Formats: sequence, C-alpha cells, structure tokens
Amino acid sequence: MASVQLQASIPAAISAIRTRNPYSSASFTPSPPLVSFAAKSPETHRKRVGRRFACRAMVQQAVQGAPAAYAKEMERLSAKESLLLAFKDSGGFEALVTGKTTEMQRIDVNERITGLERLNPTPRPTTSPFLEGRWNFEWFGSGSPGLFAARILFERFPSTLANLSKMDVAIKDGYAKITANLKLLNSIESKFILSTRLSVEGPLRMKEEYVEGILESPTVIEETVPEQLKGALGQAVNTMQQMPVPIRDVISSGLTIPLNGAFQRLFMISYLDEEILIIRDTAGVPEVLTRLSAPLSAEPIAEYES
Repeated sequence: MASVQLQASIPAAISAIRTRNPYSSASFTPSPPLVSFAAKSPETHRKRVGRRFACRAMVQQAVQGAPAAYAKEMERLSAKESLLLAFKDSGGFEALVTGKTTEMQRIDVNERITGLERLNPTPRPTTSPFLEGRWNFEWFGSGSPGLFAARILFERFPSTLANLSKMDVAIKDGYAKITANLKLLNSIESKFILSTRLSVEGPLRMKEEYVEGILESPTVIEETVPEQLKGALGQAVNTMQQMPVPIRDVISSGLTIPLNGAFQRLFMISYLDEEILIIRDTAGVPEVLTRLSAPLSAEPIAEYES
C-alpha cells in the first residue's frame, strides 16, 4: 500500500519541480519579439549593407566621372589650339592657295585635323544649330574644288596681278553662299559668289547642289592704282558711261551663271562646335572652317528622313 502511494506521488513531485523551475523546457516559451528579431535580422542586415555599397558606388562614379569629363574637354580645347597654331605655322590661307605649303606642314596639319575629329562633341552635326552662321575657309585638301580653282587662277596670273585674298561661306535655312574675294593689280577688287542648296542625308552626311554663280562688278580702289594704269582706267570708266543703260545695268550688277543643280557633291561633317567646322568629301579630303559670326537663330535645320 505504501509502495502504490509512493509511485503516485513521484509524477506529482516532478510536475511541481517543473512548475517552479523557470528554465524547464516544458515551461519556457521564447517571447515573440526575440523570435521576430532572430528571423529578420540577417535579411535586414543584407539590405542595409547593399544600400551602403550602392551609395558608395554612386559617389565613386560621380567623383571619377567629373575628372574624366574635364580631362576630355581640356584635351579637345588643346587639340583645337594646336590645329590653329599649325595653320599659322604653315603660312595660312595665302600660302595654301599659292602652293607654298610644304609636305611636312601638310602632314602636320592633317594629323592635327584627325586628332580633333576624334573628339567631336556634336553627335548629329547636320541638324545642329551650330552649323548655321558665317564661316571662314582656313584649309583645303589637295583635291578640294576651292583649292583647284585657286591654283588655276595663280597659274594663269602672277600674284602681283591676281590674288585670292579669302573665302568664306554663309549657311542659313538650308542654303550656302560661298564668297571668294579676288584682287587684281592690288587695286581692283571683285567677288565671285556661288550659291548652293543643302539637304540633310543623315546625322553626318549632307548633299550640296550648286544653284548659281555670280561674278560681281569689280570695284576700283583709286588710291592704289599704279600711275601707268590710271590713263587706261579713266578710258575704261568713260567707255562704261557711254554704254546704253540696259547694258550698263547688266555689267554693274555682275555676271550671273545659272547652274540649276547641274553640279552637286556629297560631304560628311566630321567635326562641329561653336568655333570650328570640318567637312570631308567622298574622297576623304578635309576642309576646315572657323566661325566668323554666330547664327541669327538657334533653330536646328529640319531633320532628315531615313
């Protein structure tokens, strides 16, 4: 009988001990906040670390990108300055059209042209507002039509008799007007104006169609006329005054040569910014122009249709 009571009291005693022991496995229940923290802490940590690395990468990219852009811009400005100095060292426009530029000077200029083209800041120059304005021709390639015409002029006449002082082009609203300034005997000035129509063929390519050419009536600078020519000049002026009015008006207005698009050429704009324009024809011959005046408006040329 005592044995049965003892056996019955053992489970009750164990139950009482477990109830008093707070660390018993049967009575210990972890609190919900601790379980929640243990489950979410690793992922939350990864997110915070990921954001930290992302921010650090953005800061590093910004810091590294600014010096890179600055260095590229400085390289471009240096290349422009180097090209302009090469023009000056080669003798400029006069030496170019008279054939006095040496082979070493030509290769030096062409090398600097290629270096500047590599840094072209205008991805779509044919529709850029920078294209419009008035430009001065600084350099012709060996196959350029302008240089070919100038060479013919100087082969026919000595430089003391005829001289091509400068050439410029005005681009506006899809048209170009090329002006060649001629001087005869250092006292008679005349201009030949070639009007062309420009059409956009792509982001870099354009087509030029010749519309008409005008040889303006010469202007005499009396102060510079040699003494031995003043008599002949006076006779020419008197003969002009005695001509019928219609003929005199035609001569005074110049000689117009209609071309009607019979001649045309394709060219590519390889470099364009606010100061320099470089184009290349189908043979790859470069022409370099520097800006004389800014465009009248900032409206881009009409976009091409592919």
